[in-house]
Amino acid sequence: MGTTASTAPPPPALHESVHGNGMADSRQSLSVGSLQTVSIHNSKAKSIITNKVAPVVITYNCRQEFQIHDDLLKTNYKVGRISDTMPEHYLVQGSYFMVQDVYSKADVLNTTASHGAPNFRQAKGSYPLFGMGQPSLTGFKQVLQRLQGQGHEEIVFLCVREEPVVFLRLAEDFVPYTPRRKENLHENLHGLDKELPAEALEVTIRKELYDFAKLNENVFYVYNDIEHFKDEPQKISITCEEDIHITEEVYKRPIFTMPTYRYHRLPLPMEGAPLEAEFDAFVNILRETPSLSQRRDLSKPLPALVFSCQVGVGRTNLGMILGTLVLNRLQPDPDQPMADPPEADKEEDAKPLFRVIQALTDRLPNGQQILEEVDRAIELCSEMHSIKEAIYDNKKKLEGIGEDYQFQGGSTKDYFLRRAMQSLERYFYLIVFNAYLHEQYPLAFASSFSRWLCGHTWVYRLLAHMNLAELRAPADLVTKGTRVLVADDYLAPDVLSTMKEMKVANFRRVPKMPIYGMAQPTSEATGTVLAYLTDEKRKHSHVLWVNLQEELVLEGNGQVYCPREPTCLDQNIPVPAPAGQPQLIEQQETALKEEVLAAQKWLEVTQEQEKQMKMFKSCLTPQEVFNQHKGSHQGLQYRRVPLPDCSAPREEDFDQLLDAMKGTLADDPRSAFVFNCSNGKGRTTTAMVTALLTLWHFNGFPEFADDEIVSVPDAKYTKGEFEVVMQLVRLLPEGHRMKREVDMALDAVSETMTPMHYHLREIIISTYRQSPYTTAGIFMREDTLGLKMLFQE
Repeated sequence: MGTTASTAPPPPALHESVHGNGMADSRQSLSVGSLQTVSIHNSKAKSIITNKVAPVVITYNCRQEFQIHDDLLKTNYKVGRISDTMPEHYLVQGSYFMVQDVYSKADVLNTTASHGAPNFRQAKGSYPLFGMGQPSLTGFKQVLQRLQGQGHEEIVFLCVREEPVVFLRLAEDFVPYTPRRKENLHENLHGLDKELPAEALEVTIRKELYDFAKLNENVFYVYNDIEHFKDEPQKISITCEEDIHITEEVYKRPIFTMPTYRYHRLPLPMEGAPLEAEFDAFVNILRETPSLSQRRDLSKPLPALVFSCQVGVGRTNLGMILGTLVLNRLQPDPDQPMADPPEADKEEDAKPLFRVIQALTDRLPNGQQILEEVDRAIELCSEMHSIKEAIYDNKKKLEGIGEDYQFQGGSTKDYFLRRAMQSLERYFYLIVFNAYLHEQYPLAFASSFSRWLCGHTWVYRLLAHMNLAELRAPADLVTKGTRVLVADDYLAPDVLSTMKEMKVANFRRVPKMPIYGMAQPTSEATGTVLAYLTDEKRKHSHVLWVNLQEELVLEGNGQVYCPREPTCLDQNIPVPAPAGQPQLIEQQETALKEEVLAAQKWLEVTQEQEKQMKMFKSCLTPQEVFNQHKGSHQGLQYRRVPLPDCSAPREEDFDQLLDAMKGTLADDPRSAFVFNCSNGKGRTTTAMVTALLTLWHFNGFPEFADDEIVSVPDAKYTKGEFEVVMQLVRLLPEGHRMKREVDMALDAVSETMTPMHYHLREIIISTYRQSPYTTAGIFMREDTLGLKMLFQE
């Protein structure tokens, strides 16, 4: 082969270094491509001789010679161990230990011996729907034999695991093992690179294990007992690649002896709802399976659907629910009870329906029926886990937490809130997917799920406002010290220097138009602005004042405050009231005011310069501030239209703004329009642009100025010619004129905004230059803002 054995003396063994705490010590081994010889971790030293073709391993007795895989060369070899009492060995992918996949205590239903797989079960009712945990190769064969013995001619098996699994030969069986991190040997790898399928990663791991065993006398170390580590690690013999199976080989090979057997890998998330692409993958499976079509041969029974994850609980439960919804479209369950529901169901009905779920079913055609079918599917598959119960359980635990404490490295409240929201999101998407099945099953899935959702964009709006916890947040969070009050001089620096004259930060006007914007005003500032608008020079007898804040606002002792988390003073706490229901926010503000006044205690507040302790003798809500001024300004109208910060308004928000403007213009065409948010920047600019376009549509657009020749870097971006925007321009009728009108409105509103650097086009490119990874959302913002305003017109 053009190489000769090294004459160097045998290299020393790997030096073992252990941290003082006895935990695993992993370190990178020497690169095989950079040294003439390298120490190999076994008792018999070997040399690696390099040449231009490939490294060759030759044992010192010259009896063995073999090449290392090219892929292996690219791996940064690392060795590690669990503790100083255990041997050091190679780590898979440079980081992971191989751990036996399922431990005996996970088999709650105790079905491994009798059925071949842990937690094997059939859904309630008559559907041929099964779920189970991860079996060995012999156990999987036992499962198939059992299903065949029950008369199931066609079997569709779906592995819903996203993490890699390999099966190692152990006696007469192949046992599943998975790579785990040293920090948590009980937890599988999740959230891996979606571009690399699990099957491809399993192939790579198999090659690694084979190579590592070759370098260690055909032995690799695995771990079976990660509770007590008795006799660990275990040596396992690997003499050839056939001693290692991957998931596809275990689950797909039965097709040679069972022609009607089908296998699919459908990765589902451990928590939360599946991605749209994962729903699409499931729909593709339905398309490719004739027996799951509505045109199937009705003389044949339904195929048996089998779902499997690691222990057969979370993801398996989700897969079984999806299977139930599918089979329900093909054949109603004849065993579905029609009598009075049992006591458990009555208790379930007594639990309140979440607001977002109610809003969803109200919008869907036959929404109540779709909801009931999902609830029924959840009940049929609830032997091991219930999605709905998980929502209520986590909600109950969250509400039962008094003083917050640390759990799994984070806030306990955040942990249970996240778990509740993930279960609610999963429930939400199951209802949406069932609605999709109702519409698309008769059409043979003419549209994928993701494409269908593009025609139902309101679903995303509901999902974005799913967390309504702030609507039920107790008013005493401030008086108990859980939250602090932050003053407006901290939140809204007066960049435009208008505080001295107008008593409010960042007051400005669109040139030659009755459109004004500012930060949140105090009662005194409101009076100053109204006097300015109704003086002899401007003479506005009618004023529409729109408060755009979706967070709580309170005026105390003549200064504006907002409640914030002590650790996140710059981040607002939105109260996601449904569109058209600002009274929910106002009720929270009233409760906060009453709590602060009743407490009569020193409260921590954050001012511009420092933290202080204050006792409030007077408090006003924004509604009360404007009620005071209506007596002296009969033409004043006050509206609360909460807009989300740092994102585009909802369609309903534009409806609210336009309805308010039309009503005011009908009373007086010379009315003034005033908008405020917390600092007078983002949401205020959005509303001012909306108002300006509206008035131009009523009164006529000004003449377009000639396009300027811009000689600066990235000139097209300065002009707003982003790719996503230009695609939309080409799609819209008169798209170029639509864009010019929006750009002209942005330029007019932002003419006095240069010190604040809040021109939408400018902030896109400036943010991109700072961090190109944060720009996608901002692209969407300008795109959505301009087009939604145009569509609403």
